[in-house]
Amino acid sequence: MKIALRICAETYRSTREGVPRLVEILQQHKVGATFLFSLGPDQTGRAVRQGFSHQAMRRAEHESAIERYGFPTLLYGTVLPAPDISHRCTSILTETKSAGFDTAVHGWNPQQWLGQINSANATWTATQMQRAHQRYKEIFGDDAGGHGAAKWQMNVHALRLTQRLGYRWASDCRGTHPFVPVWNGEPIHCAQLPTSLPTFDELIGRDGHTAENVHQQLLKMTASTQSTEHVFSLTADFARMKLNSTLNSLLVGWAEQGHEICSLDTLRNSLDFATLPRHELIFRTVAGRAGLLLTQGDEFLSTWKEAA
Repeated sequence: MKIALRICAETYRSTREGVPRLVEILQQHKVGATFLFSLGPDQTGRAVRQGFSHQAMRRAEHESAIERYGFPTLLYGTVLPAPDISHRCTSILTETKSAGFDTAVHGWNPQQWLGQINSANATWTATQMQRAHQRYKEIFGDDAGGHGAAKWQMNVHALRLTQRLGYRWASDCRGTHPFVPVWNGEPIHCAQLPTSLPTFDELIGRDGHTAENVHQQLLKMTASTQSTEHVFSLTADFARMKLNSTLNSLLVGWAEQGHEICSLDTLRNSLDFATLPRHELIFRTVAGRAGLLLTQGDEFLSTWKEAA
């Protein structure tokens, strides 16, 4: 079984400090991963001040915002100027790719994205995605191969742009297996590789799971699954917290189970787009996380097939 690692670098601090630490851990285990980079300004502080209700600002009580983001990050865009992540961390981005890891687009300004994407029009959405797409090309010298939305939040305009911008894959939703997305009957010709396993922060603090033992639950899930592919998502912020040893234990456990730990690009290369099932997209809740997330729904026209 392939387990693709989807690593989100959402803030300046997580890019500057978390990404290099994760690169080191992954190299020690000789595994692959995809790093999704935020490429514009870090305005986390503005999101806090305006009280957005998105998931990043509504964590369970077990998680401290200051511990996760750092005090300066909570002031970016308000008291402190918002740092341009990709300009100030260019060497980290390029060194990550040079180290052999897959890199892709997370967005231009994730905090702004989470605050506006649900009601955004086509023009605003295109501006955000095209800025990130262009900045990626300026830094790496070629187009990104994929896109992974912040906190699994998208709209129909963004979904269409994954196709128009030429992405080979997108990891914008939650689900169970790779598929071709369909929005209200409209197919989007960009393979979705959904996050299929719960994240660390969705498990910790529930049912006795702690930062020290949360990997055990994930290993139970991958030991008993019938799936041939999984996607596990984590944020680079956690590399600075108490989860380094937990991630090490998880990677060791997956290796012992015989799984291949890879990038999203490697997972996509193993798939035949023509044979992927088509599934509707819906919004629904996920245990351990606030709000509605874009999620893989029923197979398209499955009801019609059954009736026929």
